[in-house]
Amino acid sequence: MSTLIPTKFSRRSFLRTSSLAGGGMLIGFNLFTACKDNVKMPVDIAELDYNDFNAFIKISNEGMVTIFSPNPEIGQGVKTSMPMIIAEELDVPWENVNVVQGALDTKNYTRQIAGGSQSIRFGWDALRETGASARQILINAAAARWGVDPSECSAKQGVITNATGDTLTYGDVVNEAAKLEYERASNYEDVAEGGEVAEQEKEVIALKDPKDYTIIGTDRGNVDIDEIITGKPLFGLDYKKEGMVYASVLRPPAFGQDLESFDAADAKSIPGVIDVIKIGEKAKSLLNGEEINWTVQLTPTEKVVVIAENSWAAIKGKNAVKATWSEATPLESTAAHDKILTDLLDGKEFNTLRKDGDVKKAFATADAVLERTYESPFLPHNTLEPMNFYADVTDEKIHLVGPVQTPADAAATVAQMLGRDVGDVHLEMTRMGGGFGRRLYGDFVYEAAEISDAIKKPVKMFSTREDDMTTGVYRPAIKYRIKASVKNGEVTGYQLKEAAVNGNMYGLIPNFFPAGAVENYQVDVASYDSNITTGAWRAPYTNFLSYAEQSFLDELAEMMERDPVQMRLDMLEKVKGTTDDRIQYSAERLQDVLKLAAEKSGYGTEKEGVFQGICAYYCHNTHVAEVADVVIENNSPVVKKITVAVDCGIVVNPLGALNQIEGGAIDGVGHAMYGDFSFKDGIPQSKNFDAYRLIRMSETPMVETHFVKNTLSPTGLGEPTLPPAGAAVAIALKKATGNRLYKQPFVSNMNAKPILG
Repeated sequence: MSTLIPTKFSRRSFLRTSSLAGGGMLIGFNLFTACKDNVKMPVDIAELDYNDFNAFIKISNEGMVTIFSPNPEIGQGVKTSMPMIIAEELDVPWENVNVVQGALDTKNYTRQIAGGSQSIRFGWDALRETGASARQILINAAAARWGVDPSECSAKQGVITNATGDTLTYGDVVNEAAKLEYERASNYEDVAEGGEVAEQEKEVIALKDPKDYTIIGTDRGNVDIDEIITGKPLFGLDYKKEGMVYASVLRPPAFGQDLESFDAADAKSIPGVIDVIKIGEKAKSLLNGEEINWTVQLTPTEKVVVIAENSWAAIKGKNAVKATWSEATPLESTAAHDKILTDLLDGKEFNTLRKDGDVKKAFATADAVLERTYESPFLPHNTLEPMNFYADVTDEKIHLVGPVQTPADAAATVAQMLGRDVGDVHLEMTRMGGGFGRRLYGDFVYEAAEISDAIKKPVKMFSTREDDMTTGVYRPAIKYRIKASVKNGEVTGYQLKEAAVNGNMYGLIPNFFPAGAVENYQVDVASYDSNITTGAWRAPYTNFLSYAEQSFLDELAEMMERDPVQMRLDMLEKVKGTTDDRIQYSAERLQDVLKLAAEKSGYGTEKEGVFQGICAYYCHNTHVAEVADVVIENNSPVVKKITVAVDCGIVVNPLGALNQIEGGAIDGVGHAMYGDFSFKDGIPQSKNFDAYRLIRMSETPMVETHFVKNTLSPTGLGEPTLPPAGAAVAIALKKATGNRLYKQPFVSNMNAKPILG
């Protein structure tokens, strides 16, 4: 059945229906007509005055369509999938669509954020309504020209048809439609202010039934793929502006240090170096303010900045600066963190995030109790494109350009730091060469803005790989202690304790499985405040918690002599029909992906030399189950295959979805197996990829994906397949080697005992 939505609302409210943003221009170039003889070239749509028609859409007289992609693109594919949703409801041929990255526009839109795998989920309804409303307005314009009722007209593939078979293209009526929308909006606002809306002015339009989709659910290539593979400018590091200079920032070599003094004589003698300055006063003022944005992860020390004509001179100049650093706060080491986190778990100072029943009583009266502790290290983000940003601060405006996941927060914070009105800030987003949560934090934006404000020139602040890895934002080190009780063959109690550096799991996680499945259930957290900057890392907290909990459940099933799949299914059965609105997951959907993964992987079927681990996990609104196949080669375990079952609702772009699913699973395997990062006296012990181990191409497993098909609204895919991957591998490694793993990375710990022959 079609979904009906009202079309009579103000232009302002129309734009605000989206959780997103738009802006930009389209060059009206049609690849399909360009090669034909005697074809008149379409005009440049940037020259057409249709900006008020729809903030997401521009249509040329030739029927070509610009769709602005509003959210930051970090490789998750939203620059392709979001316009697909609009184009579907607008009903235009995808080959006639040109996609343009929108700029930040807080006046007309909300939630221009790339984080939490939420872009499609939050944008789904608004994007469909945007496309469908624009389609209806175009139909209304055509009907007015024909003098017929709009209900007698229909639109398909950019062509409007009336009852007698007459046709008009969208381009034919775009001028009338643009005016009609504005006039109708004004009239509606006038009526609405009077408290009444005439019945004859209320109209509804139908959103498409999923069975009628021609774009959504079909494979569509990345709209930037040609530029990516041919090296055309797309990323922040590609951005250049006439008169721009380059800046390389010298930050403290150890966390906890302050700048005491510096000698820049040698740096200034390097050809291409323009100047060496000091920044930090404005950042300190920002940090000391009463209100500070959560995206601010700036160190409170002053920093040395080398300004140069090119990036190489800036790097050489920074390396030539002789700086003296003093200890401001204690210099921390991984060995100390290890003890601190263990002491927190052993202590009694916890914040209880969820408590059902009485876990102490359940443990006291149990037939058996299982308790295990799991450990994970800090991890850097290691985006392929290091941090960078362009800033041009003048008395008239603040122009910012670059790769950031939180553009609105970045713009607001720059304005706050410089004592300016946020309306002075114009921020444009480039494509990002990776984010994984690192670019949620705008420290690199704020540094660029402070530098430009100091030198009164447009500047590109850029980091090297070593800068990124040693002075960045990290996944916090965490330890989990899990305890469960068994009575009469049933799990009666479950307690999860978390000890983390710089903060604890966000509030929804305690309501993930097995919450609701165990009568006596408790989640307690404690944290240690460190001077090492930490933050979100792809699938925050769940990236490690999934491994801990799912490995624990597998060991619990082994202790109970239960099949691990059936035990989970039985536990989930207890959640069905729950009236507890705190529960975040669907027991039925989690059961379905678990069954699908088991079926498609052949789990439980004896395969000579193949050891399988299975788990199911919910996070970022998506239900996922994974099976890892491990074999022994040359007396070492090798992850050969990951089978993934996913319930993410409607799959907008299957090709893009597969990229996210496979990438997430491989990333999860790689970091669980190899990811390690440590500190000694505040200094990171890995500076580049020669010392920091990532999964190699030859080590990546094959990933086989299966979707649960339904017509539910889509959920996220950028993160959900990462957390269960490490768990599935750990369980499979136990079967292959006979050894349980309680600490990441696995390669450093799985050889503690000999592999069973």
